[in-house]
Amino acid sequence: MVTFTGQCLVHRAEILRLGGAWAEAVEAARRAAERLAEADDEQAIGAASYQQAEAHRVLGQFEAAEEAYQLASRWGHEPQPGLALLRLAQGRTGAAGAAIRRVLGETGAPLARARLLPGAVEILLATGDAAAAGEAAADLAAIADRYGTPALLAAADHARGAVLLAEGDAGAAVAVLRGAWRSWRELEAPYEAARARVLVGLACRELGDEDAAAMELDAARTVLARLGAALDLDRLDKLARRPGAAAGSAGLTGRELEVLRLVAAGKTNHAIATSLQLAEKTVHRHVSNIYAKLGVSSRAAATAYAYQHHLV
Repeated sequence: MVTFTGQCLVHRAEILRLGGAWAEAVEAARRAAERLAEADDEQAIGAASYQQAEAHRVLGQFEAAEEAYQLASRWGHEPQPGLALLRLAQGRTGAAGAAIRRVLGETGAPLARARLLPGAVEILLATGDAAAAGEAAADLAAIADRYGTPALLAAADHARGAVLLAEGDAGAAVAVLRGAWRSWRELEAPYEAARARVLVGLACRELGDEDAAAMELDAARTVLARLGAALDLDRLDKLARRPGAAAGSAGLTGRELEVLRLVAAGKTNHAIATSLQLAEKTVHRHVSNIYAKLGVSSRAAATAYAYQHHLV
């Protein structure tokens, strides 16, 4: 009974993590490890440690994540792809790429590979190996088609959409990624849904639809902030900027920078709407987002920020 109770707690931790309840997931995994120690179940203790590490990683708690991944490995649990994703977050792309290629090369069981492939796609794209990322996404799609479970199908669409976006086919990417977002939302997996929505926003930007991009990225930011996903919020701040965006732009989108410059010029919302051919309600939303991102509460303060950071 001790063993089974501990294993149930490990699975509970994984479900809590998928649902975005990361603090609760860490606690459930800690309790599972304690419970399993009584049964001397080393493999399950390693699995519990891995769940702790994953929650720490997305919360941006790198030191705690590193320790938990090391503990998982010590108890015989493969710490990938989580450890490779941690290395990627630390800027160690070479180590991340080498680790994920190594573990994929030695893993043949389809469901075991399915756990590795979403992270592999992310890492391989980050290292510039779009061809290998495409192969990994295709592998995941084949496994998802074979088993047909909603989570696997959502992960496969997410991976395929990311590859399409990296290859420059934003039109195809946005359709696939919206499907992934809807699937994650139906599965009540807010973190994965928000990550898919970030990619939808970037695809909309590539298609020239700045308003849709801003709405998608802002919606994703709201969810990620509520979850406390420090790692993804930092990445979103970088992704939200176009290449060459001005320093000090605080993650403002291209459209928000346009609105800020007109605010700094003394334009009213009505005048900005006319100038940019937007609805006045849309301009009001942009202004509110600008205030939130800059940490200001008035047009005068936003104007001062714009001049101080050379955004006008």
